[in-house]
Amino acid sequence: MFMDMPRSASRWSRFVDRFGATASFLCAIHCALLPIVFGVLPALGLAFLADHAFERAFVGFAIVLASLSLAVGWRQHGSLRALWFLAPGIAMLVCGLVIDGDHASPTGHAILVSIGGTLVALAHLVNLRLAQAHVHGPACNH
Repeated sequence: MFMDMPRSASRWSRFVDRFGATASFLCAIHCALLPIVFGVLPALGLAFLADHAFERAFVGFAIVLASLSLAVGWRQHGSLRALWFLAPGIAMLVCGLVIDGDHASPTGHAILVSIGGTLVALAHLVNLRLAQAHVHGPACNH
C-alpha cells in the first residue's frame, strides 16, 4: 500500500509529522505551565484548557496521530529510531494521566506529561528527518 507512495502522500506524511511535532510541543508547554497559570485561565475564558477530559482527549489524539505517522514513516524509510522517542513518550504521558487521576501529585503529573509530550514531538521530528533523508535507490529494501 505504501510501497510506491505518490508525492502527495509523502507531502501529507510530512505535514502530519510537522503538525504532530508542533501539537506535542504545545502540549508539553501547556502541561508545564498549567500549574502556574491555573487561576488565570477562567478569567481569560480558557478554563476548558485545565479540564481533565480535554487533556485526556488531547493525549489520546497525540498518541494515535504519532503512532500512525510513525507507522507510515517506517514503511517509507524502514528505521525504528523514531520509536526510541515515541515509546517512552507515550509511557510518560499515560503515567502522567494515571497520576493525575489519583490527584496524588500535580507536580509529578506536570513533569511526566511535559517530558512525554516533548518526547512525542521529538519522535515526529526524527521521523520527518528520516523520511526526508531516505533516497530510493538500488540498495532500497522496498
